[in-house]
Amino acid sequence: MKYTEEIFNILSKGGFISSNSVSTQVKRLYDAIEEDLPDYYDYYKGIGFYLEGGDGYYYFVRKETKVDLERKLEAAQKWIDYLSFLKTYHSAFGPGFLFRAADIEIQIGCDIELKEKAVKLFADKKKFDEVVAKLLKELENMGLIEKENELDGTYKVLTAFHYIEDLIDCITISEEVQNEIPE
Repeated sequence: MKYTEEIFNILSKGGFISSNSVSTQVKRLYDAIEEDLPDYYDYYKGIGFYLEGGDGYYYFVRKETKVDLERKLEAAQKWIDYLSFLKTYHSAFGPGFLFRAADIEIQIGCDIELKEKAVKLFADKKKFDEVVAKLLKELENMGLIEKENELDGTYKVLTAFHYIEDLIDCITISEEVQNEIPE
């Protein structure tokens, strides 16, 4: 277990470590966790973090108080909006997908629905290039995407993106509650 600090620095900030990362260092961390998962799990559990794995990625979970749960629900709403925007941009947007910021900006100009969603993403951003830049920065900081090619600005969606898709898929609204939602 020689990467405990590096792993903690990424995961404790809400990031992910993905198996299909462009970074050789991140791949090395993923492989280290794979090799010694029980040891890493016990180590982080001792300081209140639970190392969890998905399909090709790892992340931390902590026991939450009610206040933290409400904050997480607000964050889930934000991620629903992000995912809706990204899937409207391209239905295949997911792990392994390659894209450029410029492609999203062009698509916003051509698609009314995408334009409406872009306007709602960030109230403080007025220009679409600013909206796209802020969204990509958030996705990159979380470890959900990485820049694969600096020259042409191509990004790659990492396997950790499944976490967001799975999170949204788990949200169900019962019929009684759905009838109470104003349209």
